[in-house]
Amino acid sequence: MTPDLQIEIHKWDGFAGDRAVPNIPGVVRVWHWPLDVSALEVADFRKVLSPDELERAERYRFDRHRNEFISTRAVLRMVLASYTAQSAGSLSFDYSAQGKPALKNGPPDLRFNVSHTEGLAVLAVVRDREIGVDAEKIRPQPDAQKLAKRFFSVREHRFLEKLSGDELQRAFFRCWTHKEAYIKAKGEGLSLPLHAFDVSLEEDQPAALVGTRPDPTEAGRWTLCDLSVGQGYAAALAVAVR
Repeated sequence: MTPDLQIEIHKWDGFAGDRAVPNIPGVVRVWHWPLDVSALEVADFRKVLSPDELERAERYRFDRHRNEFISTRAVLRMVLASYTAQSAGSLSFDYSAQGKPALKNGPPDLRFNVSHTEGLAVLAVVRDREIGVDAEKIRPQPDAQKLAKRFFSVREHRFLEKLSGDELQRAFFRCWTHKEAYIKAKGEGLSLPLHAFDVSLEEDQPAALVGTRPDPTEAGRWTLCDLSVGQGYAAALAVAVR
């Protein structure tokens, strides 16, 4: 962790965007919330979504997936509205060629990233530096070793192949969230291969970006950390160092 960076983790408590959040440089605020919402909550959440978001929601085949998308987008809007002078429903978004979102009508230095997995969403917000967040529900992954060999770096695969059982599952998802958070922060999507960089995997060690290729100095430009967002989940945050 760099000395000019402070990370706060909050469970979203239902405020409707009318509570101002101080937009302080060097402070990363991480918000997380459950996605198992009632039909009444979903109906309320729909009211702040844009027509294109509602259209995207209807593409989901199953109600659970549709409701999780609606909840994620609605709370994203409500939290971001607390950083602006606008209502949640009035916010609009731009997307990079790789799909990374940005506010069209918000503070120009505001950066954010959101991730959702089964039953949980996580949002990270900061000023004036790139950021990425990823969350995954830890679940049995019988092909963990095969996936690691195919997609992860040699260093990471060699570490994971020594593990088994629950220890392997936790390490696999720890690796996955570390790597996804960094890729999302970079905003390069699939153009940045998972094997082109190494992340820390040790459960008793701080998260870190330990190697980048072809530019080895890239690793020093990022802070990586684990996030505690609930039992049974792995989550990680990547933030650019100023």
